[in-house]
Amino acid sequence: MDEQQLAALPEGARPSPQDNAKRDAEEQMRRDLLATVLDPGARERLSRIALVSPARSQQIEGILLRMAQTGQLKGRVTENQLIGLLEQAEQAQTSSAPKKGAIVYQRRQVEDDDDDWNFGL
Repeated sequence: MDEQQLAALPEGARPSPQDNAKRDAEEQMRRDLLATVLDPGARERLSRIALVSPARSQQIEGILLRMAQTGQLKGRVTENQLIGLLEQAEQAQTSSAPKKGAIVYQRRQVEDDDDDWNFGL
């Protein structure tokens, strides 16, 4: 947050210096763990993804951190393994949610009481 945004916040909603220090320490620890888990090519690819889609990058980082903490990673993650993880995340996301931008028409089922074919017989 910049200084203007901080000044606009009410007194109780402003983050304290301790909160900022804690958040900075957590962010630094996260970056250090990612640096040890990813090889340089994978780290570069993830940083390029972060430029285009920050939410996607955070999702992948979260997955990698969970895998590292649970011991699912054997060695460093290469760029090809990162690509595979991205593809798996994409498949999981597209299978669980409908496509964005897809238009679905739901037509009303109207019972037509007027029988136009009965010409007064």
